[in-house]
Parts: sequence; structure tokens; C-alpha cells
Amino acid sequence: MATKVLSSSHDSVDRSPVGVSPVNIISPRMTIKTPLKILDPGRAKLTTVETKRILSVLDDTIVKVELVTMFSYIIDNLEDFSILLGPELSGALREHLRLSNIMEAMIFHLEREGLLLKGIAKGKLFAAEDESGQLHLHVKGLKSSVRNILRLFNMNPIACRAVRDAAFARSSTADILLRGLLALRRFLFEMLLTTPSEEKEKMKFMREIAHRDRKNMEMIAALEDELATAIHNRDEEISKKNAFIRELKTHLHNLAKFSDNQIQRTRTEAEKQQKAELRSSQAKCAKMLQDIQLLRAQLNALIAENRELEFTLRKKKYKVEIEIENWIQKYDIEMIEKQEELEEINVVYKVEKAQLEELREKFDILDEEFSQIQEERQRKQEEREKAEKELAILSRAATLIQALWKGYLVRSLMRSKRRRKSKGKKAKK
Repeated sequence: MATKVLSSSHDSVDRSPVGVSPVNIISPRMTIKTPLKILDPGRAKLTTVETKRILSVLDDTIVKVELVTMFSYIIDNLEDFSILLGPELSGALREHLRLSNIMEAMIFHLEREGLLLKGIAKGKLFAAEDESGQLHLHVKGLKSSVRNILRLFNMNPIACRAVRDAAFARSSTADILLRGLLALRRFLFEMLLTTPSEEKEKMKFMREIAHRDRKNMEMIAALEDELATAIHNRDEEISKKNAFIRELKTHLHNLAKFSDNQIQRTRTEAEKQQKAELRSSQAKCAKMLQDIQLLRAQLNALIAENRELEFTLRKKKYKVEIEIENWIQKYDIEMIEKQEELEEINVVYKVEKAQLEELREKFDILDEEFSQIQEERQRKQEEREKAEKELAILSRAATLIQALWKGYLVRSLMRSKRRRKSKGKKAKK
């Protein structure tokens, strides 16, 4: 009866358009396909540059998180990845390991000294009395190291792909973070594909679904009341059947009293069967004891053999330890000799360094004297050039004066000759 009520309620919920106007009545085909189309995004690809940039930034962030969560595994297996990563990327990872160890040591030291306060926001660390600022500098260095490693991975796509393929070594917390980022990407992609008008249509559709759900819930409540009535009727029928069952049990109890002889015979047969099985089990136990003794003898033989083998191995181990001790002594002797040789070389180095300092001092003195001599030579050269220029000016002036004087003498001789000629002409007349 309850099954019939539920099936009828399901049919009534699916078919009844309660509270829906005639305009909003949807055909059976539309009830299957149209809601799915409304809930799906209106397009399959992003059309604007801004949305593509937002999604590309999130994709780059996911790739970087995948790489950063694999740093510890790569550093632990750096020898296996060294050929694939190359020398530059391997060196960057070793430097990152060194910075991480320094950071852990500093944090441990600050915690032990009681100078470190752990922030509850964004996992930050605050050094209460870190006046030197070394913790802040190491944090910046660690961030720069991570950025540098990510930049090198971007320059080496083969190594990036190989590291991302080794996702099985990622921790569970990192997997949870990546799954959350991927879920965020799917949600963001769906939101970017949906326009405001489509969002309004979707909200309108959801309100209609909620209204229908309320109507269906009211109908389900009514059906549940009917179901409760049906269950009550069923319980009454069950109580009647239980009374009939109790009467049957009483009748069976009376029958049991008359069947004691049958039970006694059955019990006797069971005791006989039990004795037979006990004898067979005792025979099996004796056989198992023999097997146990045989196996114990084999075990003792194996123990003796293993003890002999252990004694032989202990001898070999003792010999190896003696050889190792001899090698260590030989190494210590050689290191002492090397240390003495190094000290002698240091003594010679100090003597030669002192000689070098003396030579440098002498060189500085000679260099200063040489510079003074050069300055004196330059000054004399300038004076010589100046005297030569003055001499050239004087010689040119003397030459000019002599030329003027010669011209003057020539002109005066010419005038005297002219005068003589003029006097001779007058005398002849």
C-alpha cells in the first residue's frame, strides 16, 4: 500500500502544473531539455580578451603551484633529475635547498630563544626582536629563489612536463589545494561564459523550480499523512497477527512437552557421535604432535646452520673493521703529513708576502721619485719650448728690423744719387 501511495505521489508531482500560469506551461519534451540548456553556459569559448587573460592568469597560477609542490620531491631525487633539468636549474634547486635549511635553522633558533611569533593570518612569521632584519631578508631571498626556479622551468618546457608527470609523489595537502584550484577554475570559467542576461534567466528559472518544489513538498506532506494512516492500519493488522502467533506458540509449547522422549533419543545419538568424533580428533592430535616434533628438529638444524653462518659472517665483519681501522690510521697519518706540509707552505708564503710588501714600498718610493723627475722634465721641456718660441720671435723681429734698415739705406743712397745728378745737370748749363 505504501508503495502504491509513493508511486501515485511521484506521478502527481511530475505531472501537476500547480501554481503555473497557462503561459508558463511546458511540454514534456521541454521539461527534459530546456532546463538543461538554461543551466548550461550560453557559449563554449571565451570571447573577450579580459576573460581570456583572467583564465590564463589562473592557469599559470595552477601550473606554478604544481611545480612548487614538487620542489621537495625533486630536491630529494635531484641526481635522477639532474640530466633532465640541466646545470642551471639544478644549481638553483640546490641554492633553494640551502636557503630553506638556513631559514629552518633561523626559525628553530628564534623559537628556542622565544623571539618568534607565528601569525595566524596568511601563515606569516613575525620576529619580535629581530633587530638585524635577517629573517625578513631570508624570506625575501627564499621568494626570489622560488621565482627564479619557476622562470627557469618556463625556459625548459621538457623539464616542466617531466616534473608535472611525477604527480604521484605530491603530498595529500598539495593534491587538495590543486583540486580546489581546478574546481575554482571550472567555476570561474562557467561564470565568465555566462552573461548577465543569462544569469537573470537562470535565476528566474531557479525561482520557478523552487516554487514548484514548494508545491511538491505540500503534496508530499499530504501524501505522507496518507502514508501515516496506512502505516497505522498496517500496525493494527500486524498486532492481530502477533496475537495469532502467540496462540500458535502456546500450541507448540504443548507439543514440546509430548516430544521429550524424541529429544532424549536424539541426545543419546548426539553423545555417541560426539564420542566418535573425540576419538578421531585424538588421533589427529597425535599425528600433529609427531609433525610438530619433526618440524622442531628441522628448526633446530636450521638454527645451528644459521649460527655457523653468523659466526663466519662475524669473522668477515671483524676483518673488514680491522681493515677499515688500518685505512683510517693511514689516512690520519697522511693528513698529518699534509697538514705539516701545508704549514711549511704557509710559512714560506708569509715570508714571500713580507718580501712582496717591502718591494711594494720600495716601488712606491721609486714611483714617486720617477713622477717627480717626469714633472721636472716636463717643466724644463716647457721652459725650453717657451725660450725657443721667444728666440724665434726675436730672430724674426731682428730680421724685420734689418730688412727695414737695408731699405732705408737703399732709399737714402738713391736720394743722394738723384741729388748729385741734378746738381751736375745745373753745373753743365
